[in-house]
Amino acid sequence: QVQLVESGGGLVEPGGSLRLSCAASGFSSDFKSIGWFRQAPGKEREGIACISSSVGNTLYTDSVKGRFTISRDNAKNTVYLQMNSLKPEDSAVYYCASPCLATKYWGQGTQVTVSS
Repeated sequence: QVQLVESGGGLVEPGGSLRLSCAASGFSSDFKSIGWFRQAPGKEREGIACISSSVGNTLYTDSVKGRFTISRDNAKNTVYLQMNSLKPEDSAVYYCASPCLATKYWGQGTQVTVSS
């Protein structure tokens, strides 16, 4: 059974950094593309970053380009989201999910709050 488990969320001041982790298990082969999504209160869930299953190509939504970096460690079956220069509007529940399109598997989410 596929499982995605996020960790690393928390409270951080504006301008600070956090690194989220997504531990994947249960995939029958090298895991497919994995993405990070977020949902703020009263807003729709949005995809913010995706990393491919093979060569590690990455995609970002405009609002996080240059500030967030998605990466993967296939040996550890883990995907990371390094978040720098955080802003209050980045506050949300962050989810990892796979694949990035026609998403089938979701983690439980981790809360990120950016506030002074």
